[in-house]
Amino acid sequence: MIESAAADAPPHPLIGQLAALHHFRTYVDVGVVVVVLVTTNLLAHFTTPMANVVVVPAAAIGLVLLVRSRGLGWSELGLGRDNWRSGAWYAAGAVGLVGAVIAVGAILPWTRPMFMNDHYATISGALLASLVIIPLQTVIPEELAFRGVLHGAMDRAWGFRGVAAAGSLLFGMWHIATSFGLTSSNVGFSHLFGVGVLGVIAGIVMAVIATGAAGFVFTWLRRRSGSLIAPIALHWSLNGLGALAAALVWHLST
Repeated sequence: MIESAAADAPPHPLIGQLAALHHFRTYVDVGVVVVVLVTTNLLAHFTTPMANVVVVPAAAIGLVLLVRSRGLGWSELGLGRDNWRSGAWYAAGAVGLVGAVIAVGAILPWTRPMFMNDHYATISGALLASLVIIPLQTVIPEELAFRGVLHGAMDRAWGFRGVAAAGSLLFGMWHIATSFGLTSSNVGFSHLFGVGVLGVIAGIVMAVIATGAAGFVFTWLRRRSGSLIAPIALHWSLNGLGALAAALVWHLST
């Protein structure tokens, strides 16, 4: 009878208060991460050229340290050792698939102009970008920040659906600042959209939609594999292999 009465007793009010406090802390963590990301983006793209090199990697490392101090584990950040093998398998598949698609796009005459990006007009420049600048300045810091820190914080607050929706949207908006010159620096896009105000707007909208969709795929890979290795590999293959393909197309066209 005593055990039955104890089981039927309502939970202590303190338990509910602690649960509410825990939920509030998770929302605060998400808010802090988003504010840091917005500030980082503004500093990286609207201050000095050197800031773009330093700020994003530094912010990513700082965010990892911050959320670790707030209790997020390595597995929640996609950095747990138990999922390295799974991440590597998904990474290999992602790189192979993207490589095949890029190869076909670079070969076909009607899609080849889309690869003619002025930033990668030389083989040496494309190699430097693909093997050094893109992975160290863009891919790894962004994946640490978005599929690592933001993913882990949002997953605690809203679960995977919240991560997939809000995280993908934020990742798309992250690329607004870098898409202002998208149509003017790409021969194929310039022919399609022009280089005026409408062309700039078209480039921004296109970049947000494309990177938001990519962010959703990266998030799915992160969830599926349990590791950051897979989205890092896919992200690099889209940017790094794309840069190499652009240089090759320019080389063959001149």
